[in-house]
Amino acid sequence: MTTRRDFLCAVGVSGGAGAMFATMGALGLAPDAAHAAAPPYRAPRTGDFTLTGRTAKKVVILGGGVAGLAAAYELGKAGYDCTVLEARAVAGGRNRTIRGGDAETDLDGRTQRATFSPGQYLNAGPARIAQWMVTLDYCRELGVPVEVFTNSNADALIYNTGMTAPVRYRTAKADMFGYVSELLTKATSQGALDATLTPEDRDRLISFLSGFGGLTNGVYAGGGRRGYASPPGAGNDAGTLLGDPPALSETFASGVGRYFSFEFGYDQAMLMFQPAGGMDTIPRALTAAIGPRRVVLGAIVTSVTSADTGVIVEYTAGGRARELRADYCVATLPPHLMARVPHNLGTAVTAALNTFRVAPSGKIGLEYRTRWWEREMRIYGGITETDLDVSHIWYPSYDYHGRRGVVVGYYNTGQNALAYGNLTHPERLERALTAGALIHGPRYREDLASSFSIAWQKVPHLEGAWTGPPYGTPGYDLLLAPAGRVYFAGDWLSHSVAWQHGSFVSARAAVTALHSRVMTT
Repeated sequence: MTTRRDFLCAVGVSGGAGAMFATMGALGLAPDAAHAAAPPYRAPRTGDFTLTGRTAKKVVILGGGVAGLAAAYELGKAGYDCTVLEARAVAGGRNRTIRGGDAETDLDGRTQRATFSPGQYLNAGPARIAQWMVTLDYCRELGVPVEVFTNSNADALIYNTGMTAPVRYRTAKADMFGYVSELLTKATSQGALDATLTPEDRDRLISFLSGFGGLTNGVYAGGGRRGYASPPGAGNDAGTLLGDPPALSETFASGVGRYFSFEFGYDQAMLMFQPAGGMDTIPRALTAAIGPRRVVLGAIVTSVTSADTGVIVEYTAGGRARELRADYCVATLPPHLMARVPHNLGTAVTAALNTFRVAPSGKIGLEYRTRWWEREMRIYGGITETDLDVSHIWYPSYDYHGRRGVVVGYYNTGQNALAYGNLTHPERLERALTAGALIHGPRYREDLASSFSIAWQKVPHLEGAWTGPPYGTPGYDLLLAPAGRVYFAGDWLSHSVAWQHGSFVSARAAVTALHSRVMTT
């Protein structure tokens, strides 16, 4: 007698996790789909076909970004015949690492060529990976070495308009946490929270705040947490403290408190990581695993037709019109670009693709002949935060004590990114240097060897950094299902937009759905 468990196991073997989960739902054994987490991913295997007498299918994948490459990689494990069509001259999509000799031509026709020294680079797109992200699993599987990315550094700086000088991150944090703790301690001690706290809870809270804020008898007075003008030394040298903190009102007015919440974000908390040698080692490794001949570069998709028996994709490559026929298609192009491709998938699909809001973003890499931020300021990696239009200044988290280094002179979004993107490349550089000099002084302009800037909204075949998905709308849900024989995937169909993790998990979902369909047809 076959038990229900045996039956589900058999379904899982033949159809994969997606088919098994769907069967569980039909039997009333699965949680509500609206609130359920995705089932554990199971990659397709050659045994799925050899054990069932079925054959792998031909799949055309539109877009050679991380989602497209991941889909081809996972399907390839079971023997699917995959072809990736990538419009740009390099695979990876927004996973783009700029090195010496690389060139980019913006939509406005302006071309820029990088002259970074050997070993120096700019991760123009994604640059960090959280520990929980499946991106790290792929790095392990593909043999991509990783190293720590310093996302938060106590010795980096904060500078806001109106400040006479930048302040160390540790100093600003100590003052903000100290004063907030002092205020809450006073309120608690004066009975303001008696309606909420028991006497025991009140004492525990005051004890916590004393340590959290570095208080003495309920009062914040600074101390070693703020930092030292000269650090402790030998013998009786206790070091020289920075001095008394600014007044509470001055600390609050400075606006430094706005920068501390990000480190509590699930996707921003330390430790974070980066691939050694540049983020594009990930798409390079994926391409090598797929087989470079399966990734067609310079292939611009001109139409997609889904029929009962397969999919026809027309594209141009090398100045010639071409056609590719396949059993299925996985479309990973950015939604606003996919919406422009002529297709027969229906007006509802086009409308849904057009509901994703496109976000602008930009970066500039500044290569210096000396790592003065390490030698003179003792800043080893991390990010300086500011309300200036550069938004963030990143110090390199690799090649410490090396001779040269690349500082990210700005990483901005929104209106700031649009403003920088509308400038010429020399104008972007000058504007970034002017802002950076307000923080680092004249030193910021010295020893500059080269620069390279990118405005993602002006990059051909991408035209944006990421999108804002219309979660919970019928259009969004429509794209989670196949349109005929065309499946959609990308970080834009995930809850990790702008992260490679989103691209990977979305690709896995499409692979699971496609493979389950093949195994049950």
